[in-house]
Amino acid sequence: MDLRAFLSACVILSVPLAAAAQTEPVIVEAESASVSPLYSVGTTEGATYVTIVNDSPGFGPPATADGALTYSVTFPAAGNYDLYARFRVGPGGGNDDSFYVGNGFGNKVGTGEWVLINQVDGGGYTAPADTVRNGGPATINAFKWFRITGFAGPATWTVPAGNLTQTFSVAGRETGNFIDKFAFGRQGSWYTVNNLDTGSAATGTPPPPPPPPYTPPGPPIATGKAKYLGSAHSPAQTANFAAYWNQVTPENGGKWATVEGTRNVMNWTQADAAYQLARANGFTFKWHVLVWGNQQPEWLQNLPPAEQLAELREWMATIAERYPDLEQIEVVNEPLHDPPLAPANTPPGQSCGGCGNYYEALGGAGQTGWDWIINAFTLAREYFPNAKLMINDYSITNDRNATETYIGIVKLLKARGLIDLVGIQGHAFSTTEPAPMPNFRANLDYLANKTQLPIYVTELDIDGNDDPVQLAGYQKIFPVFWEHEAVHGITLWGYRPGHWRTAQGAWLTYENGAERPAMQWLQRYVRNSLAEIPYQWLSVAANAAVGTVVGTAQATDADSDTTFSQWQTEYSSGGVFAIDANTGAITVADAAALRATPKGTTLKLYVSVWDGYQRSKPNKVFIEVR
Repeated sequence: MDLRAFLSACVILSVPLAAAAQTEPVIVEAESASVSPLYSVGTTEGATYVTIVNDSPGFGPPATADGALTYSVTFPAAGNYDLYARFRVGPGGGNDDSFYVGNGFGNKVGTGEWVLINQVDGGGYTAPADTVRNGGPATINAFKWFRITGFAGPATWTVPAGNLTQTFSVAGRETGNFIDKFAFGRQGSWYTVNNLDTGSAATGTPPPPPPPPYTPPGPPIATGKAKYLGSAHSPAQTANFAAYWNQVTPENGGKWATVEGTRNVMNWTQADAAYQLARANGFTFKWHVLVWGNQQPEWLQNLPPAEQLAELREWMATIAERYPDLEQIEVVNEPLHDPPLAPANTPPGQSCGGCGNYYEALGGAGQTGWDWIINAFTLAREYFPNAKLMINDYSITNDRNATETYIGIVKLLKARGLIDLVGIQGHAFSTTEPAPMPNFRANLDYLANKTQLPIYVTELDIDGNDDPVQLAGYQKIFPVFWEHEAVHGITLWGYRPGHWRTAQGAWLTYENGAERPAMQWLQRYVRNSLAEIPYQWLSVAANAAVGTVVGTAQATDADSDTTFSQWQTEYSSGGVFAIDANTGAITVADAAALRATPKGTTLKLYVSVWDGYQRSKPNKVFIEVR
């Protein structure tokens, strides 16, 4: 090759190398689209944002062009890109956080090719040096960056050579969500908040690689226990299910809009998969849900009440025919927070967005104030005479007023022989501070005492994008429910990525099956054999001095890896003796009191110990004064 040919080859090679090195993000300002009157443009906190004027009709993706924000984006080079978004979630939190993104390049108006960005009120990044990922510590009332890729939508946004200009669509969904801008960054590069704010080259830190792949051996965690530990089941929550859980609830597969989104066209795919998994393994199957004010068929909402009631009967009869041996059924979901009643702000002639709107068809408030619930349970008892019927709602045990109201509803149902079980959701938004765990225990005690019915925690998730945060959450929250004698079972609302709170880090295993520390702790905790304190007989001289060692408390444990700690006495015989918290050594603490005790008297200590997961039941250590 001569010099001219060599230099020509170098020039040709330099183009893709330079393109590969370019990592400045492509910034798309939200207001640069053609903004229809369905949206408003505003300015706050130094940002110009776009938001939908009213919650989108039916909370669905846009069917017409004026419902979408469509952008033409010219990329500097072909390749694979990740999508980021900067937005502000309003004070409504989960009611101000959602929007839609087209599922890939191209104008998606009028198609089903949209992905919902939701449950991102907790998540995102605001500090300039933070690397932007799917999760994050940001919450509400502040503009924050969030990595969409890996959370929803395409795993890769591919720009082909020769077609560097692409169309990209988004759509608003909730009025309190202020969309500021989007950014496309080179896949494989990681961007800080500052990189995305300034359009500078990527300087972020990539996340550590996941642990090695892992396949759990089983059996389910709660095998042999008096209560079950289950999970929601969905396509994303299928892998290794039977190795962890012994109870199954369809996440979305049993919701009316999923099954009968089109009138008289039934889709049982997800419900069947969950049911068949339960039956194949002998697990308890719980139906979720018959009556709710969300994810209900759009076609149902504007029918006359009599026709709605007929459809409700048909809905229940069809389930009963297909699944004749259901053990547990959530009859009414979220009666305090989401009844099947059209929202007050629904514009005339518009859909209320999957709300059902059949409250009056069930009798409305009626004489009791809750006739619609009573009638729903009456129907359920008619169609499912052998199943255990359950009511279910969130934020019950973190609010005494809600606890009181819930108890009143349960008593109405119980007086009519219509209810068997009480469900309380355990979502992370209701178990975080400022509601302390003692409040939960007190309200749980109160609920159990007043209803005298088995309680089930139905939708537990515990957040934590950082492993130590999630682990601490499980150690604080899970035992409150699991150890309560009235709680007969717990259902996690997912355990893998694809979890509805993926952004908040509520998943417990990686895609490859590797377990996070909270999952490892959960298994060890539930499978834990409680330490036992055997009866023990010791003796001490009546004239023994303070500090004299009387003996050392003993404990046994079936778990081979147990380390005993936190020894304590529940009853200290008037303070005569003390116990070393670390070693269990029992010593004389009050020599004068000991001398005043007649010889031959037997004193008792009630001793317990911590095995690293649970505290043993206290048992007696007898000490004879000689």
